[in-house]
Amino acid sequence: MIQKILFPVDFSPACAAMAAYVKRAAEMFGARVTILHVCDLVSHNAWELYFRPAVDIAEDRQAIAQESLDSFLASEFAAPACTRLLASGEAAEQIAQTARTGGFDLIVMPTHAGRFRRMLLGSTTAKVLDDADCPVMTTEHAAAEVPRPLEHRVWGCAIGLSEDSQRVLHVAGRASAAAGAKLFVIHAAREDAANDVHRRVDEVLSVAGCKAEVHIATGPIKAALLDAAQRLAVDALIVGRKPRTVALGRLRDLTYSLVRDSPVPVLSV
Repeated sequence: MIQKILFPVDFSPACAAMAAYVKRAAEMFGARVTILHVCDLVSHNAWELYFRPAVDIAEDRQAIAQESLDSFLASEFAAPACTRLLASGEAAEQIAQTARTGGFDLIVMPTHAGRFRRMLLGSTTAKVLDDADCPVMTTEHAAAEVPRPLEHRVWGCAIGLSEDSQRVLHVAGRASAAAGAKLFVIHAAREDAANDVHRRVDEVLSVAGCKAEVHIATGPIKAALLDAAQRLAVDALIVGRKPRTVALGRLRDLTYSLVRDSPVPVLSV
């Protein structure tokens, strides 16, 4: 199901810390990794332009970016197993376009815990989440943080009871089966409605042809889902992105909030 993984990098510590997660995903699915860096060749300050033509500045920046790309995580992702691509332009746009034209099955990006978690809507990662056609995995990383061993494969899939839930369950079911992971389906509901909701969730799973253990979390939606993910010790939380519209984009407040605050990686499909 996942054969080609796109790993966009900006050479930051957050991207370096992401390497273990990308390698784990590649090993789990037997996928190939492509590292992409998007550089800015057109923005110059007046001081630079006073001494040199813009074309010379752009050539130098491209050469420096290529050198940095070739050396970044060179031991973790060695050639020829890993391909490296250099693009120029607006970062989110180029990432989404590369994923689309290159037929990638998954984009893996860090959330850059500081600024991203305070101003999610303005981040490159948020724009990629909104624009990309393929699934996107995001997570917060600390330099000392490492993923669980490959033998620990427990995934959670957060669903509502909308028409899109069957699509999300279908993807989650196929991905977890391919990875040999145990799948929990998590739904947030009021405590007094838990029994009735459990029956309705079972019906959705049956229609979607997804076999998973259902966990009904009670309380405010976001807090209930994230608390359940922690208590179930899931490796990743799978959530749905609604079909994109010209006016609104494809993410809603709850999805952004889950990505922003999740203590575990989030796979947005």
